[in-house]
Amino acid sequence: MSNLPELNFVQIREKLLSREEIAIVDLREEHIYAQAHPLFTSNISLSRLEVEVLNRIPRLDTTIVIYDDGDGRVERAYEKLLRYGYSQVYVLNGGVEAWQRDGGELFIDVNSATKAFGEWVEYFKNTPSLSAEEVQAKIDAHENIVILDARRFDEYNTMSIPTGQSVPGAELVLRAPSLVNNENTTIIVNCAGRTRSIIGTQSLVNAQINHPVYALRNGTIGWTLAGQKLAHGQQQSFKDKETQLRPELLDNAKDLAKHANVKTISLEELNTLKADRTRTTYIFDVRDEDEYIAGHLANSRWVAGGQLVQEVDHNAAVRGARIVLVDDQLIRAYMTASWLGQMNWEVYVLENDFKTALTEQGAWQPNVPALKHIQIITPQQLFELQQQQNIAIWDVLPFAQYKKGHIPDAAWLLKVDAIKLIQKPEWQAKEAIVLTCGKSNLAKFAAEDVAPYLAKNQELYVLQGGNTAWKAAGFELIENTVIALSAQIDRYKRPYEGTDNSKEAMQAYLDWEYGLVDQLKKDGTHGFFVV
Repeated sequence: MSNLPELNFVQIREKLLSREEIAIVDLREEHIYAQAHPLFTSNISLSRLEVEVLNRIPRLDTTIVIYDDGDGRVERAYEKLLRYGYSQVYVLNGGVEAWQRDGGELFIDVNSATKAFGEWVEYFKNTPSLSAEEVQAKIDAHENIVILDARRFDEYNTMSIPTGQSVPGAELVLRAPSLVNNENTTIIVNCAGRTRSIIGTQSLVNAQINHPVYALRNGTIGWTLAGQKLAHGQQQSFKDKETQLRPELLDNAKDLAKHANVKTISLEELNTLKADRTRTTYIFDVRDEDEYIAGHLANSRWVAGGQLVQEVDHNAAVRGARIVLVDDQLIRAYMTASWLGQMNWEVYVLENDFKTALTEQGAWQPNVPALKHIQIITPQQLFELQQQQNIAIWDVLPFAQYKKGHIPDAAWLLKVDAIKLIQKPEWQAKEAIVLTCGKSNLAKFAAEDVAPYLAKNQELYVLQGGNTAWKAAGFELIENTVIALSAQIDRYKRPYEGTDNSKEAMQAYLDWEYGLVDQLKKDGTHGFFVV
């Protein structure tokens, strides 16, 4: 690695403090990343580099710092990034061990910066909260309350507080006035742990909604630790009731955003920002996805506002970049912008004649690098090939998705391991290797990696349309008979998700969150403030 350019902790810290644009990229798998990393790193594992990097780091002369555990990922990623056109790529001198040795803080878990910010907000704003026992007592007494779940709908549907309804974070200030029973209703906001309930509750408080508002302290984790029963499969959503926009809340949101240094821009001014090649400008549509699909601004990306705050590192990997938010109702954009501004981002809200601007339709499509020529095989051809030849089917889906449904006899692997595996005798002996995943987007890049290492006369194919097309063609996807060729480290198991976490893990997670304010003070690079 000595021949690759490097930046050290001191140099990177200076760039963070001066708000220069920089992307610090952890190339390890998410489970490994979650064990220890600097605050403002983005996890873009080498296994998913091709399908993520151009979207999360769109400007090719951005300063990028990459690191791994000394396992060769850096060298492979460096070569790929240069091939894709990136010109300012560096390696973190000494990796995370040197970062800590030289005085930098290391954080665990994922979305650590946002979770630390949530604790920062509660610490300085004294966000009102109720314990699980207190909320249960209110439910039992049939008090005049509504419980609003600030997570994604799928998380809410998996497990939620009894009587709760789904209102993802950015929707709260817009939707809550239409969801209360009357002017005396108390609003309780929950998530799975702490961050989204704190931010959601404080959003309603900051917007000066005329109702008592509380966070459910420690969310569904606190509920479980109190020995109380969660509901499963609930379907209630803000979409079940018509929303009436409250103009005074929009005014309050605008004022709040102004105090967080958020600026309002026109479409003409946005086009000027986009034309500036010296800066990164992210454009995020923070409405509900159905609204985005029906009509959105060209070149904007859909990210629900609450999730953008929660997972800003998953979407905007360039610290110091500009973020522009789009919402035809404005209130979701201004509330989301107020939080991003307090997290020390440079944020703008677009105000425009949205009827003439939101003309693009359909789901967001990621930008990916150009591919070399790959042989395609249809589902029918693959089915026939299975009967005739000694072949291997490799699936590079996330392991959790692979377990839910894969082609019979398909083995799962991390894409990063494909080069190592294809050189083993048992795979060299196969007449053909077929790569697949959900729609074969990632599989195509896995095939590109594998191609130079094939045995003589060995064929390589990518399944056209992936597992989705296989199922659509009438073939079976199976859930059992898991064949794992890689360590199952592609995803970190959050202690607050799912229904099978130990109470010890839940409590340890809460204890970690409680300590984040002190860790932020030691870190000193965050620039967080509250208004």
